Parts: sequence; structure tokens; C-alpha cells
Amino acid sequence: MTQSMNAQSRREALDAMAEERLDVLVIGGGVTGAGIGLDAVTRGLRVGVVEAQDWASGTSSRSSKLVHGGLRYLQQFDFKLVFEALHEREHLLDTLAPHLVRPVSFLYPLHTKYVERPYVTAGVGLYDTLARLGSRRGASMPFHKHYTAQGVLEEFPSAKADSMVGAVKYWDATVDDARLVLALIRTTVQLGGYAANRTRVDELTKDADGRVNGAVVTDLETGEQRTIRAGVVIAAAGVWTEQTQDLADAEGGLKVLASKGIHIVVPRERIKGGTGVILQTEKSVLFIIPWSRYWIIGTTDTPYEQDLTHPVATSADIDYVLEHANAILDEPLTRDDILGTFAGLRPLLQPGTKGDEPAQSTKVSREHTVTEAAPGLVTIAGGKLTTYRVMAEDAVDFAIGAERAKELPSLTTKTPLIGAVGYETYQRRADTIAEQFGLTRFMVDHMLHRYGAMLPQLLKMVQERPDLGRPLEHAPGYLRAEIAYACTHEGALHLEDIMVTRTRLTYEVKRHGRDAVPEIASLAAEYLGWDDARREAEIASYEARCEAEDEAARQLDDASAAAARAHAADVVDAVREVHAG
Repeated sequence: MTQSMNAQSRREALDAMAEERLDVLVIGGGVTGAGIGLDAVTRGLRVGVVEAQDWASGTSSRSSKLVHGGLRYLQQFDFKLVFEALHEREHLLDTLAPHLVRPVSFLYPLHTKYVERPYVTAGVGLYDTLARLGSRRGASMPFHKHYTAQGVLEEFPSAKADSMVGAVKYWDATVDDARLVLALIRTTVQLGGYAANRTRVDELTKDADGRVNGAVVTDLETGEQRTIRAGVVIAAAGVWTEQTQDLADAEGGLKVLASKGIHIVVPRERIKGGTGVILQTEKSVLFIIPWSRYWIIGTTDTPYEQDLTHPVATSADIDYVLEHANAILDEPLTRDDILGTFAGLRPLLQPGTKGDEPAQSTKVSREHTVTEAAPGLVTIAGGKLTTYRVMAEDAVDFAIGAERAKELPSLTTKTPLIGAVGYETYQRRADTIAEQFGLTRFMVDHMLHRYGAMLPQLLKMVQERPDLGRPLEHAPGYLRAEIAYACTHEGALHLEDIMVTRTRLTYEVKRHGRDAVPEIASLAAEYLGWDDARREAEIASYEARCEAEDEAARQLDDASAAAARAHAADVVDAVREVHAG
């Protein structure tokens, strides 16, 4: 039976971690930390994962939502990274998370006749070949195709007639990034691991020999402190890597550069096309990505030195994305078309040791490094979402040592994530399910993409309480059951957890989905046991977040935007005090 994650199970996990020594304590609840937790638990190790915010609330819910080899890395001759990433893409599509990862095609525009096509064909052809090398079953993606200027307009009718002379169409995959992290955490818990979000590490403890042997953590929901002992601590803290190492007074260790990337979201009907587009810009690679009911367009790549917790899109960032997208669109996008924006920070691994001058973000390799920053503290940094599983395996191998790693090899290439086993069976029954529960086929597909073979759990909730089978009045892309399920099975503790990571309403519906908030907050109050005061405090906190992000988006630079976003912190702190007090 699938184990639920909720407020009670979180408290029990914290108690268990404090009562008995762990083999591995993982700091960080993004995709890398979640992957490490799963890798460790499949080896039979006693593991706990803690995260100071919500699961995936940082980089791992604010990505371009792509599982890809990284076509542009071929230009840097980084064949090893591309090969590795393409094979991880196949693991996810075939075995690990076929419900969360789906194929998507992209047009690579050609701007010069005759000269450019052979060069691009060679690169994309190598990309296809690397995906198939060493694969026992081949690759799940088709080979690339060529299009003339007229063919481009048939594939992507919104393209300007003179924006390209042709294109090469190739295939990659999209991923529901936040739900991938949730699936990793839930699978870890299902297999016997412990997990607690909103749990801050305040101190790394050491034994008499000066070796890190655990951590003092604070439950940010109650203010209670606990001490967790562990054989080894693995920090997968992303852009907080150096701050985490500092807790151990580490003199060496890894250093990372925070690079900000932002995306805008526009309605699906605003751009006509059945494929995505990849654009090379002077500063970054820009993707126009088809996703569900909308398009995701981004990203930027700029050094970031402000508050790491709440990066936001500035007015200048938004203008940059609009300008480059509009370079190929026959009907230019405007700010009125934007449903929402999101910003994330890439933790780019830097050469040398911490304290040196950082390199330019666009020149830093995405490959990862694992090191022992201090005795008993293993740190991993770098990498990319697609290769999270390899990063996790390397981190655990390093932490337990080569000899023990041979005795307890990783099982994660053949451990499907929660929702994967049986997904295709339910997919084949989608029409029957839709008819039985009075749902549209689109809604059933939407739920299968989010929950996979866990869909029956939601349908059971609807059977027991039919009103949960209704769409949200002001966000009809979601059923009321999904809000209830976020509280009972997916560990949501706050309204923002539901709006930001359990759903994507904060940026896929106008006004951050605020019109749907009263209904969502009422459901959350029922399932999380909030009284009226707590419910109103949660709404006020989310409203403050939305207003602060909107104000930040009107600023021209990161410093001004960060100052505007910071105004929401006091309201959020008030919610915590209401809950803890």
C-alpha cells in the first residue's frame, strides 16, 4: 500500500530521525537531494531527507521543464555530458517516470540557405546517434526531420514568414519538474526512508574527533529543535552549498555561482503550432515550449547576487524574453498575454575552491562534482535536472566508500517512481474512466500526467465525496480532489505549497490564481484542520507573495526586485507564528 505524506507523517518522520541514528542524512529537498534519498534507501540504508522550504520550492520547480541531452553542449564538445543525459532521458521515459516525462519536438531554425543546414544536420544527427549508442532497445524518439520555409509554417503557423529559411525538427522531452521531486520523495518514504520539509538545519554536529555526525534542525512549523545523528551527511543544497559547508567550518569544499533564469507563460491559443522552437540568443538559449494549456518561454542566464530564497523576474528580464520570442512570431506577444512568470537559480559549479573569483555563468560546465567538504560532510554541486539520478548515485557511492558501494550497488535505474507502474494500463482505460466519472478525456489525461497509476486514489476520494469530482470554479483545469489529495498524500502544509508546487496555479492562471484561492483555502482548511484565523492568515500570506512578485516584475534590476519581493516576508512570518503559537 502506498504510504501517504501529510502533516502527521512529517511529525512522525522527524521523531524517528531524532530517535535512532541514520546511515545517511540528506540536506536539500530539490531533485538532487530527493534523488540521493531514493538511491540510499534502495541500497538498504536508513536515510532521512530534510528541506528548509517546501519540496522542490527552489530551482527544481522553476526549470525549463525539460529532460534533454542539451543540444547546445555539443557545440562545446561536451559529448560525455550529452551522452549521459540522453540515456538518463531514456530511463525516465521508459521505466522511471513515463507519466511525468513526455516526448516533445522542437524546430531548430535555419537562417542561411545551403551553408547552415549541413552543419546543423551533423549536430542533430550526432545527438540522435548518441541517444541510441549502447541502448539495448534503441531510443524512444524519432530521428530528426528537415523542413523548408513552407514546411516550417505548416508545423508552426505562428512563425514569421521571413524568420527562417527552413528548420530541422528534433525530439527531446518535457517533465513536470516539481512533481518529479514529489515522486522521488514519496517513493523514498514508501520504501522506508524519512522526509521532512520546512525543516531547517541550524548546526552540523561533530564527534570528539571533529567528524560531522549529524545536525541540529528546527521544525519551522512549531519552532521545536531536534538533533539528528547520522553516519554521513550529504549536502545537496544547490545555491546554498557554501552556506551549508560553512556550518561545518569547512575550509575547502565546493563553490557555486547562482545564475538566474526566468520564464514567461502564455495561453496555448496565443501561439499556433504543434511543436516547440529553440532559439540561440546572444546571452542564452531560448525555448518556446508547448505545455498543456499554455506555452512556457525562456530562459535567461544572468549572474545573481540577491536573496537566494525568492528570485523573481524583473521588467528587464520579461522584456528580454518577449523581444527574442517576438523575433520569430508573426503576432508579437505583449505583457497582456502573459499569464504568469517564474524565476529560478541554477547552481553552477565553479572551478577551484570557495573564495576565489567566480567565472562567467555562461562558461561554466553543467557537470557535477562530489567532494568531502569536511570529515563526515559530503557535498555535491553542479549537474542538471536530467542527470539527477547519476548525481545521486555518485554522491552515495562516494559517501559510503567504493568497497561498500560494490556490495550495495544503486538500484535506481530499475526502481520506478510512484505512479509509474500501471500507468500505461490506466492510460488505455482513459475513455472508460472519463465516462464512469463524468470527466472529459482532457481532464483524465491531465490527471494521468500528474499522478500516473495513483489516479485510483483520487477517484476513490471522488466516489466517497462526489463534490471533489467538480473542477475548481475559477481554475477548471484542476479538480477539487487534487487539492484534497495535496493535503492528504503529498505533504502540503500551506496554501502556497498547493498554489506553487502541488499545482502550478501561481503562474498558469491570471492574477496568480487568486480568484480560486477562497475555494482552495476552504478545502485545505478542512483537510489540514485550520480554523478561520489560520485560513485567513494563509490567504493573506499568499496575497502578499503575489503582490510582492507583481511589484518586483515592475522593477528594472535584481536589487530593486529583491527589495520589492522581501515585503512579503513579514506576512509569511506571521502565518508561522499563528501556526506555532
